Amino acid sequence: MNEAAMLELLAMLAVDPRNAVLFVLLVTAAIHDVRTYRIPNWLTLGGAAFGLTYSVFVPFPMHGGFLWAFGGLALGLVLMIPMYALKAMGAGDVKLMAMAGSFLGVHDVIFAVLATFILGGILALGFALARGVLGSMLGNIKQLLQTMTVSALAGTVGTGQVAVDNSVGKLPYGVSICIATIGYVVARQLGFL
Repeated sequence: MNEAAMLELLAMLAVDPRNAVLFVLLVTAAIHDVRTYRIPNWLTLGGAAFGLTYSVFVPFPMHGGFLWAFGGLALGLVLMIPMYALKAMGAGDVKLMAMAGSFLGVHDVIFAVLATFILGGILALGFALARGVLGSMLGNIKQLLQTMTVSALAGTVGTGQVAVDNSVGKLPYGVSICIATIGYVVARQLGFL
């Protein structure tokens, strides 16, 4: 990264502290998730309250205030719920992305979620390879897709879950949310996106 780009990034953090607060909250959540496989409610709910409140007093450039932030929160929640329903991530992960949405707004939360899914998939593959369980993970994905397809064709609602004893392990997804969201914001700020 050249000197001008670094100064531009630092200026972004100084001019609008919303991003600096978001980054601190995301890193804190990732650390908690790695240590305990949990993301505390005080962090996600407190962060969302801050993001919404801050947007009232300092609206998003060109988009408005509270409604834009609330829309980002709601969209972050809605986009992550299917993964929670499939037991692919925990409720804390869903709330963390909703919190990030309250800082990012409607437009940017979509790209942060996409970046999170891509990075999460890459990390899951790396996790499975490192533990020697890639075949089991692919088998679980196949079983999940078959169950969902049969349920859809039959017009029923399947569980969309893999048996716990077939699980290949837990991955702290808060790390993916943290890295992907911060990466997206920095890349956008530096003009890469």
